[in-house]
Amino acid sequence: MSIIKYIFTPNYIKYEGVRPINIYLLRLLYFLMFVGVGLQTWATIIKHQGPWDYTRAVAFCVWAAYPTLSIFGLIRPLRWLPIVIFMIFYKTLWVIAVAYPLWRAGALAGSPAEEMAHVFVWSPVVALIVPWVYVFKNYVMWPKKKLAS
Repeated sequence: MSIIKYIFTPNYIKYEGVRPINIYLLRLLYFLMFVGVGLQTWATIIKHQGPWDYTRAVAFCVWAAYPTLSIFGLIRPLRWLPIVIFMIFYKTLWVIAVAYPLWRAGALAGSPAEEMAHVFVWSPVVALIVPWVYVFKNYVMWPKKKLAS
């Protein structure tokens, strides 16, 4: 079997019907989440001195927690999909609620939100690697009871 055919064919034995390409991309995403967000936020938390602004502290704790938990996604990429869904949801919500109104008003460029908007605007692209059929079957629908033999 060619490698191209293998990575794009759903694998029902190893990956519960998910294509291997999705698994590999998810593992890459989990790794990038840890390296790109986790290391930076943990460094900020560890180096911080003095009292925290409570809202800012919550943001940094969330930004440290989900990438740290993403390490488990390297091992079990499908079981840790809720972290990816959480990330896509909050970033997309932020773009819609914060960045888009600023952009429409012509106030995004040069604002404190501009840098974050450049990163967060890519979250819908990340959504393309999520196996949404698997998510729907395993996290949205009630599991079907197996009949006793």
